[in-house]
Amino acid sequence: MTVAGKARAANPFAGAAGSSALIGGLMLFLMLFLLLPMLLVLHRSLQDATGGFAGLRNYATFFTNPAAFRTIGHSLFVAITSTLVTLLLAVPFVFALSRTSMRCKGLFRSVALIPLLTPSMLSAIALVQLFGQQGYLRELMAGESIYGPIGIVIGLSFAHFPHLFIILSAAVSTSDARLYEAAQTLRARPLRVFFSVTLPSIKYGLVSSAIVSFTLCMTDFGVPKVIGGQYDVLATEIYKQVVGRQNFQMGAVVSIVLLIPALVAYVIDRSARKRAAAMLTSKSVPMSPPRRPLVDNLAFVFCCLVTVFLLAMVVVPGYTSMTKFWPYNLEFSLRNYEFSRYAGGGWQSYFNSLRMALATAVAGTVVIFTGAYLSEKSSAPLRLRALYRVMAMLPMAVPGLVLGLSYIFFLNDRANPLEALYGTLAILVISTIVHYYTVSHLTAVTALRQLDDEFEAVSDSLKASRLRMFFRITVPICLPSILDIFIYLFLNAMTTVSAVVFLYSTSTSLASVAVINMDDAGEFAAASAMAMVIVVTCVVARCLHLVVTHRILERTQAWKHERPETRVSAPNLG
Repeated sequence: MTVAGKARAANPFAGAAGSSALIGGLMLFLMLFLLLPMLLVLHRSLQDATGGFAGLRNYATFFTNPAAFRTIGHSLFVAITSTLVTLLLAVPFVFALSRTSMRCKGLFRSVALIPLLTPSMLSAIALVQLFGQQGYLRELMAGESIYGPIGIVIGLSFAHFPHLFIILSAAVSTSDARLYEAAQTLRARPLRVFFSVTLPSIKYGLVSSAIVSFTLCMTDFGVPKVIGGQYDVLATEIYKQVVGRQNFQMGAVVSIVLLIPALVAYVIDRSARKRAAAMLTSKSVPMSPPRRPLVDNLAFVFCCLVTVFLLAMVVVPGYTSMTKFWPYNLEFSLRNYEFSRYAGGGWQSYFNSLRMALATAVAGTVVIFTGAYLSEKSSAPLRLRALYRVMAMLPMAVPGLVLGLSYIFFLNDRANPLEALYGTLAILVISTIVHYYTVSHLTAVTALRQLDDEFEAVSDSLKASRLRMFFRITVPICLPSILDIFIYLFLNAMTTVSAVVFLYSTSTSLASVAVINMDDAGEFAAASAMAMVIVVTCVVARCLHLVVTHRILERTQAWKHERPETRVSAPNLG
């Protein structure tokens, strides 16, 4: 074999065999840590307490209990109501930023993304401290209790506001100004313009955002755990069955029940995305909102109110975390940050979270981007690449709590050689990567599809190494998306609780889980302190990401900003 032949054989990207082997390895990873564990959840739901086959008896037991339909009804109610409330806040907020000339747009956009940097249960903690029995504003509740559906709906609305904001902003930004100019020329009324022009252009964004919100609210564990009280939902019912009653069979049944609406919502979302048509063409004219003092001022007031609500969910726990003994002694003190005095694992929980988040971000970015590249640009068989794409989309339809429970069944088996992973930091990293696999995969695929296939064709014609081209061309061009995947995985790993609440051990307790444990123990100020440590870490990470991204892109993306004096002039042939 020639030197070039040996180099190609050692290159995993060279040829269909190497690419197929890598894709097969990634598919095996998803089979081991997604498909097989989920099948075990279904299998366990069909077993009795002794491990014998029970058929549908567990389901019959669950559905003959009146509490089952009440719990399902509670979950559907809070998910639908929270989705409607969040849409009523997010839609005007997005239109105010996109269709008016009001002030402070940059500030409002930044504040709208704050919930992404916080654990979901932080909003529930803030609501308890504001409107609970000892809350600062408890009189405003007029005799109603914040514990239950009211608190859950408000908490979920805060926690998932940025997801709707991002999707709706993308939908509204694609509007074509020519359509509005034509409507104005025809003297169409504003209501007619809304239903004829605006609504058709954003309808798929509305559907997608509503489905995302519904799914997140149905499967959220942190908010109902902290502020739900006696108002049971499916997510907390799984936790009670597994942790409280050690009834794994019934926990598996409830997991399957919770999986059904998530799968239905996923299918509807996929169908809506396929029907979405391009609203922005090469001839489109961007919207330039005119100055309308009354409309601009009203939009500014509305955005200020939403901003105050979003900031309160962070500021209030931050203030409480620095009091001596909330709610009885509000003198300034940092004793709540002495975590060794409280339940939750002390500062070790935080450092575990930090290590887990960094490992998730590094390993997840490498695995997911490599998989996306192989599925889009390699010479592996088309059917194998298509199958991998399908498998990469499946994690989006699996709630984190169900995924964590599936790992209990999968790893707690002495016949499984992977049993040693249970309770380790490695399984926490793997579960988090799988949980957030789909969004990261789609981000990578979007970036890679912007690259012409001629890059690979030229590389092959010049007999250059695909691996070298990958690192010298593909990675630098896609670096913005790679950095986005990295920070996305890091932030979610720092704040996640549902996918890891069943998997940690005493030596691998995480900061987000510590917040839950402190709240359960009645250590509300300490729980706020740990949540604020997570928030500060995420804010610092996000700022570092912006700085590093800017510095790196100045070097690797200079080709996008070519200076006139560096351009090569065409030779004068005259």
